[in-house]
Amino acid sequence: MRVGAAALAGGIFGAVGTLCFFLAFSTDYWLVASDNCGPYAWPTRITPTGEKDANGTEIQVVEVVTASPPFLTLHHEGFFWRCVFQVEPTAHAVLATLFTNQPESKICVHGYLFPLPVALGQVPHPVYDATAVFRGFWTVLIILGLVAALAGGFLLVCGVPFISPKLYKLGGAFLIAAACLFLLVLLLYVLWMEAVEVKRYVLQERGETCPQAQVSVLYGLSFMVAAAGVPLELVSGLVFMLVGRALCSSK
Repeated sequence: MRVGAAALAGGIFGAVGTLCFFLAFSTDYWLVASDNCGPYAWPTRITPTGEKDANGTEIQVVEVVTASPPFLTLHHEGFFWRCVFQVEPTAHAVLATLFTNQPESKICVHGYLFPLPVALGQVPHPVYDATAVFRGFWTVLIILGLVAALAGGFLLVCGVPFISPKLYKLGGAFLIAAACLFLLVLLLYVLWMEAVEVKRYVLQERGETCPQAQVSVLYGLSFMVAAAGVPLELVSGLVFMLVGRALCSSK
């Protein structure tokens, strides 16, 4: 009876922890920042015009989308997207990024290698290229953490109802590994936020024209959700390891 109650509690903790990891991975609110530098312009795509220069090379035109300049520029970013839009100076940065407050003027580009910069122009970018290794580690760790959480949950489902203690131990080990991987992701993210010049990253190319711009940087809701999932996943893994050990002792 005690083993069953412990397994139920561990399953609830593990399910909630895994859900937190998926929400953190799929939402784009790890970094929330605002600046007063003015309009934001990103190249969206390059299209051929059909014209050719003297050497016979086809001329390409870069279409630029520019956000309107009236107030503060608000940024929110995650694993998949990097978005900017304009807000009033009195708006709260975190509240303004909620799904119910999304303006039509929001501009988004892919950001699969977040949290460190992805070059928008010249590749390799002379300023951001040194961060490529760190970006790669962050990307690999967050994907491995999700895979470990899913594998642990699958093994635990296969272990019901207390058929194989080995599956409980192995599933618990996967959940603990997922918690450790996401903890490392959070530590790398905090290291980036505190050690790297985030202001320069937020402003990017605009920083050259706004050297005195004021930038406010916050940890977003996605970061907080991931941080909440780590202890839940860790407790769940430990509980299932103990359940597996108890089942072995009872046989």
